[in-house]
Amino acid sequence: MNSPGMLSKKLFAAAKEVIPGGVNSPVRAFRNVGGEPFFVRRAAGSRIEDVDGKTYIDYIGSWGPNILGHAPVAITNTIHEVAKSGVSFGIPNPFEVEMARRIC
Repeated sequence: MNSPGMLSKKLFAAAKEVIPGGVNSPVRAFRNVGGEPFFVRRAAGSRIEDVDGKTYIDYIGSWGPNILGHAPVAITNTIHEVAKSGVSFGIPNPFEVEMARRIC
């Protein structure tokens, strides 16, 4: 694994001041493999770009949820369209009925 760039190192130092261990899960600290984490700027398809501009192939896919890759256009477009109607209502809505039917 490549060592993280300067911006990732700065972000990790800043994160350790406000997040226990500097990461949201101990495995993401890379301590067990003798490293430090890189910080992600964006991802598309199977590629991840860190804040220092390095590109990586994502073999993990977020442990399953990203089976279609990062930011697939069909999904991001659909999310954008649906979000125009609201994001969280806290009361019944037609989308939850449709989702329940698909699950059952």
